[in-house]
Amino acid sequence: MPKDPLKTRLEIAKNKVSKKNLFDKKSNPSPIGTAFKLSTELVAAVAVGTIIGFIFDKTFGTKPLFILIFFFVGVVAGITNVIRSAKNMQK
Repeated sequence: MPKDPLKTRLEIAKNKVSKKNLFDKKSNPSPIGTAFKLSTELVAAVAVGTIIGFIFDKTFGTKPLFILIFFFVGVVAGITNVIRSAKNMQK
């Protein structure tokens, strides 16, 4: 009984994907890419926190209060993300 051409093509595609994934896990990311990723995570968290604080201040009319609170919340969240990413990179 001949094999179905769709099943044959599917098996070939699965083999290619598994070989590609195996190869990708062996290669290490460049140090510049790693540094860019970590710094982007930190800056993004601080920026998002500050923007949320600005929106709350604009809504409630309390000028520096929420900007300062959410700035520091963003800093803590950013540092936490950087530490978590660094731990995952060491595994």
